[in-house]
Amino acid sequence: MDAPDTPDARPAAGQDARPDPGYPVAWEADVVLRDGTTMHVRPLRPDDADAIQRFQEAQSERSAYFRFFAPVRRLTDRELNRLTHLDQRDRVALVAVRPGADDAGRPREDVLGVARYDKVTPTEAEVAFNIADAMQGKGLGSVLLEHVAAAARERGVRRFTADVLPQNSSMLAVFRDAGYAVSQHLDDGVVTVAFDLDPTERSREVMADREHRAEARSMQALLSARRVLLVGPGPAGPGGATPEHHLAQRVVDAAATDPGDSRLTVLDAPGPVPDAPGLAVAASWDDALGAGDEASDGDARDDGVDLALLAVPPDAAVDAVRRLAGRGARGVVVLAAGYAETGPDGLARQRELVRAAHAGGMRVIGPASFGLLTTTPGARLHASLAERTPRAGVVGMFCQSAPAAVTLTRTLERRGLGVSALLSAGHRADVSGNDLMQYWQDDARTAVVCLYLESIGNPRKFSRIARRLAGVKPVVVVVAGRSGQVVPPGHAVRATRAPRRLLDEMLRQSGVIRAENTHQLMDVAQVLAHQPLPTGGRVGILASSAALAALVAEAAAAAGLVVAASSDFLPPDATDEQIAQVTGALYAPGACDVVVAVDVPVVVPRTGAVARAVAEAAARTGRTTVASMLGLSGLPDELAATGPDGTPVRIPAFSTPEDAVTALGKVVTYARWRTEDRGTHVRPEGMDARRARKLVERWLADAEGGEGRALTQDETAELLDCYGVRLWRSRTVRTADEAVAAADELGWPVALKTASTALRHRTDLGGVRLDIADAAELRADVERMRQVALDVLGEDQPAMEVQPMAPVGVPCVIRSGEDPLFGPKVSFGLAGDATDLLDDVAYGIPPLTDVDVAAMVRTVRAAPRLFGYGGAPEADIDALEDVLARVSVLADDLPELASLELYPVVVGSVGVSVLHAVVRLRSAAQRADAPRRALPG
Repeated sequence: MDAPDTPDARPAAGQDARPDPGYPVAWEADVVLRDGTTMHVRPLRPDDADAIQRFQEAQSERSAYFRFFAPVRRLTDRELNRLTHLDQRDRVALVAVRPGADDAGRPREDVLGVARYDKVTPTEAEVAFNIADAMQGKGLGSVLLEHVAAAARERGVRRFTADVLPQNSSMLAVFRDAGYAVSQHLDDGVVTVAFDLDPTERSREVMADREHRAEARSMQALLSARRVLLVGPGPAGPGGATPEHHLAQRVVDAAATDPGDSRLTVLDAPGPVPDAPGLAVAASWDDALGAGDEASDGDARDDGVDLALLAVPPDAAVDAVRRLAGRGARGVVVLAAGYAETGPDGLARQRELVRAAHAGGMRVIGPASFGLLTTTPGARLHASLAERTPRAGVVGMFCQSAPAAVTLTRTLERRGLGVSALLSAGHRADVSGNDLMQYWQDDARTAVVCLYLESIGNPRKFSRIARRLAGVKPVVVVVAGRSGQVVPPGHAVRATRAPRRLLDEMLRQSGVIRAENTHQLMDVAQVLAHQPLPTGGRVGILASSAALAALVAEAAAAAGLVVAASSDFLPPDATDEQIAQVTGALYAPGACDVVVAVDVPVVVPRTGAVARAVAEAAARTGRTTVASMLGLSGLPDELAATGPDGTPVRIPAFSTPEDAVTALGKVVTYARWRTEDRGTHVRPEGMDARRARKLVERWLADAEGGEGRALTQDETAELLDCYGVRLWRSRTVRTADEAVAAADELGWPVALKTASTALRHRTDLGGVRLDIADAAELRADVERMRQVALDVLGEDQPAMEVQPMAPVGVPCVIRSGEDPLFGPKVSFGLAGDATDLLDDVAYGIPPLTDVDVAAMVRTVRAAPRLFGYGGAPEADIDALEDVLARVSVLADDLPELASLELYPVVVGSVGVSVLHAVVRLRSAAQRADAPRRALPG
């Protein structure tokens, strides 16, 4: 749709068109478009020639003119050969494809979009796009721009140019709206567009916003499905019923009891299908997907399918998915197991299933899913294994395994807590909690989001989406297992070497409410769903005895709450007047921010008067209230009242006061987070990411075997300098004469350190000598250090470092590295054995905000040493945070950064001194949250 191609000398038509062995398979991806449908993007291959010709012939004259600046209806053999024979380095093309069929019904792939670039210099390329008329306006051009830009950056291209006709406003908008700094000028009737490919804050925001809208729309299509098809295994054979038979029968039975507002058509039923409203039977695939007989209730059945439930063996599932392609289905729910959890062959079947669904424009829920259901009035969907649909409410509930879904549905029913939707992702082969969070952000019927996560496949994306969602709605999360690294069978999750505390920090940065288990998840959800967010942390306690009030006060303090002076207790024989007086004072304006009411009588039976008074006062004032009263749990009618505006209010009741206070404390902490400044992403001045990228690429190209390598001190200093971090000068020596010469060069006084990693920070073992003022002292220290190295390490010629003395200060450690699952991670702590032994370290996952950086410095337990502890001068915190911010940006920019250690970083009263650094690089794998939109699978 923009720049024309100029033929050049390329292989003649008919040359071997097999893909090159260097075919970049990592560039293949499934994507979600603006309308929520999916499509496959991959590198163009020589054997795509026929598909490219069909694509060009199908284009309108206007689209062909915009692309080639001429009304090209059919490509010549020479043009076709040039367009399809590429080296995928200097000349790259990506195509968006979907399955189709020729006139004889034979399957084929149809091209619906092409993006390509041709290098004009080693770092600049001309880019061009061509989008099928039927796909224009669906965001395909924007998706292809993201993918071709990512491929170009991988090949060393740093700038795109394009020639666009002025009339081609849609293509100009694709460039202009992508978030890059675009320049354009008109010359001889053609607009020349140019922009750098380095991601900007704006381009990241644009991509995240487009991703949000597309993924939310794909979930909306699933959750609003009205025409549901159940594909069963057919009647049981001589061997008896299989798991698939039981799954299909459960769906049929549940639909017969309560079909919701959708229609369920059953194909290959496991047994007799009841004659019930909303149920129909299809005799064949044609009957299921097209016009068929009347439904059992006499109404004509709508053609097509919105959502399919598959209760068939894995071998039959892929065929079912392919039959659904192009028939309106927006998703499939795979109820059966037998995929990745069975081993490599099962994983291959799972990936084939997902690829087939995405190619056909569908999302996949499962395998081993419990299904999904919604409670929207007039549009209720019951496409799950649940025997009974939960009551309607405002909680959006997501989980993974079917057993977890069973536990959650039973708990919801027992507590009387209502949901807007519930979805079980099973093995999470495609649809995940990230997708549901995207949808629930804009869903007016969902006020609280609850996630029970057995694994997190893309923590960086989770953190980004959860932080955005938590800014407008509370998100409550349970992560299974104490380690946070549980990988249930069937979950395809990258391995991680990160400590559990990194997961904790990711959740903290995201602003989500962390629950320890399902019980606590429901506790917190009860408060959030039925009480307003607190305005502060002052808690008023109303108890049935002074002793109980003291115990509740202790629990409140442990939960981070401040006990208000308005707290009081009521004796067992309190009159109605006393109850009214005490509750009136407790709920008086300004008396407190939240209330905990506890009524546990010992002898005198509870009358309900306290419950009624508390409920009425809470409804009247809108003050956040929780209760623990003997015999009450969940959302009892006894703790219900009507507010001044007629809105019903229910106070959640807990089995113990500790549960009530814990849930309330977590809600108060979240409410406080909502009001705090969350900062802006750090990007200090004076950084040159492009120079750093060139250095890293050059150093890795020189590495043998592709295993990466450690940088020398000079290389390390050069890399850090790209990000404005100055490494203190040092010289490596082995003899006393070399040490003295180095000191003369660097300037006295100096420090002498062993270069051995085992001793370089061990002053107690003689590995460090400080404040050496003259040559004689230095020579003596060299001999002492050589003896230490011989005694401890068995080395008689150890390497040592001479370094000028830095200003005194507090020694700290800053580390970073690339984790396969979490991506870049950064840690901070004060130097010393106590810090290492006690793991007094703060973690962060870039990109960090200035608030995140400040929190890292202040949350370590030894942080008081930086703020004048014991009468020492305060350290230069601004300078320390600046270095930490720069390291976080470096780690975010360079996935090749296997590890980095700045140790020690001495923080003085003015400025910081980075005395030593170790950097190791290795070839980078594709990050899970790469700067291009792509689905898992």
